[in-house]
Amino acid sequence: MNKNDITEIEITGMTDDGSGVGHADGIAVFVPYTIVGETVRTLIIKVNKTYAIGKLLEVIVPSQHRIKTECPYFYKCGGCQLMHMDYAAELAYKRQKVSDCIKRIGGIDTEVGEVIPAVERFRYRNKVQMPVTVDGIGFYRRNSHNVIDMEDCMLQSEHTKEITSTIRKWMAKYGIAPYNEADNSGIIRHIYTRESDNGICLVIVSTKDELPYSNELVECILELNIPISGILLNINNKKTNMILGKEYKTIWGENVIKDKIGGAEFEISPASFYQINRQQTQNLYSVAEKMAMLSGEEIVYDIYCGIGTIGLFMAKRIKKIVGIEIVPQAVENAKKNAELNGIDNAVYYCGAAEKLTKSLIKKEGRPDVIILDPPRKGCDEALLTTVSEAEPDRIVYISCKPSTLARDLKFLATKGYYAQKITPVDMFPCTEHVETVCLISR
Repeated sequence: MNKNDITEIEITGMTDDGSGVGHADGIAVFVPYTIVGETVRTLIIKVNKTYAIGKLLEVIVPSQHRIKTECPYFYKCGGCQLMHMDYAAELAYKRQKVSDCIKRIGGIDTEVGEVIPAVERFRYRNKVQMPVTVDGIGFYRRNSHNVIDMEDCMLQSEHTKEITSTIRKWMAKYGIAPYNEADNSGIIRHIYTRESDNGICLVIVSTKDELPYSNELVECILELNIPISGILLNINNKKTNMILGKEYKTIWGENVIKDKIGGAEFEISPASFYQINRQQTQNLYSVAEKMAMLSGEEIVYDIYCGIGTIGLFMAKRIKKIVGIEIVPQAVENAKKNAELNGIDNAVYYCGAAEKLTKSLIKKEGRPDVIILDPPRKGCDEALLTTVSEAEPDRIVYISCKPSTLARDLKFLATKGYYAQKITPVDMFPCTEHVETVCLISR
């Protein structure tokens, strides 16, 4: 097999990133936008000793699960991977993906439950960060750093679409230059929106500490007659791939938004982590609460607590919640959110969990339950060792990446903890991502 060969392949499996996989000339060939059971014609664009990557040219025998996509950018944009398959097939893929990781990487036989489906497959994102470049405003092309100029994204809200269109016109009218990564020039780097039922926070990420024609921008946004709660400037003048800088300035309105989950109210700052699918977040937290098996007498440690959402969601059914988070602004949000909800049994500490947990046990008591909600990289062994040495009766692990969850479950098994129940929750329809909640018992 050589680069630029054109070959027919039967798709027999799917990869972790949502690509189909088949075999030709004795090696695996990965082909994005294909489905198990299909026969496809593919252009070979990369050849390695053990695998090749193909570009889909034609679906010769389509799967019964293939559907026409509603997004005109789908086959170009890298944001979604599964919009070409029906939702039943997407959920089946995600369950199988979690199961394969748990068994192959974790060496664990615990059965993976059915995926809890999303309420909506489109327009579910409450957070959008769109790069603004000389190529346009949109999202990155699959496997590249080139931005596709896009008028809309099927996953973001109609309000964000209106805001982005208005900013385009404002930039054109006043000659506001987009960011040029090549020479670190230009002004606007990203458009960032965060949305709830109570309002929308708009953040303009800029290389300048003063935004030209900011009053005119405010006027344009307010004329849209949508529920804008605040317009902020974030300053990032470094040549970096980090989206946000450390400094914020409020141009108009509030610098936080408020949201509700299960009766609990939260203030959310732009830098703080918050689940991007509001409708599914309550389902996710309900699964976690059920796994925690709370009687009202438990001391619960919420590690990677962020702004305190999951702990405060459960707080009235807990004796004490001890939150640990390394981001100072998020800790301040968590404290404010506890006060906002009249919760007096929650305390929050800022720092690295592997260092804080041991000392907190002496001060706050041994945890009966530990909640882990780490980033995609999962937990390091130092933290997992600290968690196991705290000897909680149960660990509820919320993971956004099955492979790192499986790795961490394998390590916890060496410490006497086993995966008792595993439930995936679809927080990210149309993409290969899946959230998983796992009950781990001593």
